[in-house]
Amino acid sequence: MAASALLNIMIKAAHKAGRSLTRDFGEVENLQVSRKGPADFVSNADRAAEEIIRDELLKARPTYSFLMEEGGEIKGEDGQHRWIIDPLDGTTNFLHAIPLFGACIALERNGEIVASVIYNPILEETFTAERGGGAWLNNRKRLRVAGRKHLADCVAVAGISSKNATDTAREIREVAHITPSLAGIRRSGAASIDLSWLAAGRFDMYWESGLSPWDVAPGMLLVREAGGFVSDFSGGNRSVEKGEVVAGNETLQKALLKALKNVN
Repeated sequence: MAASALLNIMIKAAHKAGRSLTRDFGEVENLQVSRKGPADFVSNADRAAEEIIRDELLKARPTYSFLMEEGGEIKGEDGQHRWIIDPLDGTTNFLHAIPLFGACIALERNGEIVASVIYNPILEETFTAERGGGAWLNNRKRLRVAGRKHLADCVAVAGISSKNATDTAREIREVAHITPSLAGIRRSGAASIDLSWLAAGRFDMYWESGLSPWDVAPGMLLVREAGGFVSDFSGGNRSVEKGEVVAGNETLQKALLKALKNVN
């Protein structure tokens, strides 16, 4: 695939941040034996990766706005474009030396996500998408969501919060309601992994709520460009704003929405 100039800028920024995260990931593994634990170290790794991404994008497009997990929102002179950045999605995985995390960047133009990158430096997988240009893995393999039609054949992935008891209880009810219909269910710990692997056909369906814009935006475009469908829990098109994702191929996404509405 011939990537656009903008997408190449995003890939370069994500890869540069990924090299920093890879170095820090090795240190986190060494820090597991410490009594204090590596939480502060990981926080610094997160901020360092975000600074790398921001600086690279700022050099290339100095007038664009930013929405970042760590740095918040920065308004640029350009009123049409905004970078949405999660420098380390899957922080808890990173903290425990689990290699499922990603450096994530999305570009929003006039309120629409038009390009995205999710880079896992440990697995050396770069997922990219541009609106109308398809979704790709490592710039070589075009991605398509899985074509399964029956829930009994499917592996779903779900998010379960550990921060809010009410949300956790509801999510566990959802999992208990839906799991008996499936071949299996997984929990990766990173929305970027869930959505990019769904786009690659590794997962069949995904649902989660309580997300932030930077959790949703990069992977949402990947799934749609891979032929999948993404909505919020009401079936609408406000996943980024509401922090809700229900995703799969056309048949499974509709079935998942219906199943979630039947959860008490």
